[in-house]
Amino acid sequence: HGRRVRHGGFTRGVQLFGASKFGILPAEAKSMDPQQRLLLEHGYGALHAASLSSGALDGSLVGVFAGVMAFEFAAMLLSSLPIGGSAYAATGSEASIASGRLSYVLGLHGPCVSYDTACSAALVASHAALRALQLAECTTGVASGVNLMLMPHGASSLAAAGMTSERGRCHTFDTLADGYARSEACAAATLMGPQAVRRDAHLGSAAVRQ
Repeated sequence: HGRRVRHGGFTRGVQLFGASKFGILPAEAKSMDPQQRLLLEHGYGALHAASLSSGALDGSLVGVFAGVMAFEFAAMLLSSLPIGGSAYAATGSEASIASGRLSYVLGLHGPCVSYDTACSAALVASHAALRALQLAECTTGVASGVNLMLMPHGASSLAAAGMTSERGRCHTFDTLADGYARSEACAAATLMGPQAVRRDAHLGSAAVRQ
């Protein structure tokens, strides 16, 4: 299955993180799954694009809904000493903490949930955010998704099962289809309910009115 593991889409600079901006100590940042870092940065960026300041968000009923599938960093963390044995290792690779980072940093009081439904995790997170807005469980929701391929075993297993493409291309519903191409990404969008308080009448492109 060697031909099926030659391709992939990778995100650059995942090792970079402005920890001080979020009040996170360097020692803790080293123990954080890069997926947690990306969700925090992109979630913060999505709220900023929606003209919502960090000061105005403190104590607000904003929900965080994150789709996150792979937890390969946990294995890397356990084998990395002394980082793997630090007090921060307990939260560095947990799925629940992945969504909780943004809520904690900004003091958000809305629902905070991480979803793992494999490839549909981000879609399910977006659906949950929309439903929470419709049920008035929150006034604003951050829907996000992340996937990083940090270890080779996942690609090897999927290739052995014949699930990945030899061409490295996805030909969905096409006769050329021979599998799919694995890629990394992180994205976040701010969804606003009818009762959301806006600081500015002009919203950024990342904000979507329900």
